[in-house]
Amino acid sequence: MYEFNYHRPKSLDEASSAAKDAEDRKILAGGMTLIPSMKLRLAAPSDLIDLADVDGLKGITVGSDTVTIGAMTRHYDVQTSADVQKAIPALAALAGGIGDPSVRHRGTIGGSVAHSDPAADYPAAVLGLDATVKTDNREIAADDFFTGLFETALEEAEIITAIEFKIPDAAAYIKFPQPASGFALVGAFVAKFGGDVRVAITGAKDCVFRVTEMEQALASNFSPDAIADIQIGDDDLLADIHCAADYRAHLVTVMAKRAVAQAAG
Repeated sequence: MYEFNYHRPKSLDEASSAAKDAEDRKILAGGMTLIPSMKLRLAAPSDLIDLADVDGLKGITVGSDTVTIGAMTRHYDVQTSADVQKAIPALAALAGGIGDPSVRHRGTIGGSVAHSDPAADYPAAVLGLDATVKTDNREIAADDFFTGLFETALEEAEIITAIEFKIPDAAAYIKFPQPASGFALVGAFVAKFGGDVRVAITGAKDCVFRVTEMEQALASNFSPDAIADIQIGDDDLLADIHCAADYRAHLVTVMAKRAVAQAAG
């Protein structure tokens, strides 16, 4: 680990100021990826801004049609929240399948979304539930947020403060996990809002994406049979030691069908 300046602000204004003043800053939330990267010298920020003591970044608020979760809310708190379990049970279940107990007790929703790991679970919920990512200076629609491999629409020094999820009529998340890490080789989040359906896929490309052909088919027939014959191409899918691209393409349909079956009850 290289030398760096450590900041532990007490307010969002202090955190924003420290981030803007730093030459090469990193925002520390749960630190599940950042700290190991720094220890291995894969990341060497000049300044580390720790959000642990910043007021107002934790907590869950349920409205008439939305669930808003503070960026520093731990995965375990989302998993065990009675309010989330009632309003969006698929989101609570997703949080309960992240990593292991140590990760769930330390990792944060804001950190996961900002990191935009191609195999992370939360991005699928953000995109699938048509969420809004709130920052210290604006709001970003889910469809505009994830832009590439570990890349988002966040500007330099911009800090996520909360994520507002729309409450669906029905939803489910199913993933095919890598056995050691728990990351999704492919995961599908399906959500139904009246006559509209969203299908978000994680683990298959450089970042989470929607499958519009499946969405259109499910809008008129919300059943696994409606998408059974829909296959996506594998030209731009990930391929690694764990899973070939053509198998990931196959898993997209399989996981989406299972998610629809679960959401449909």
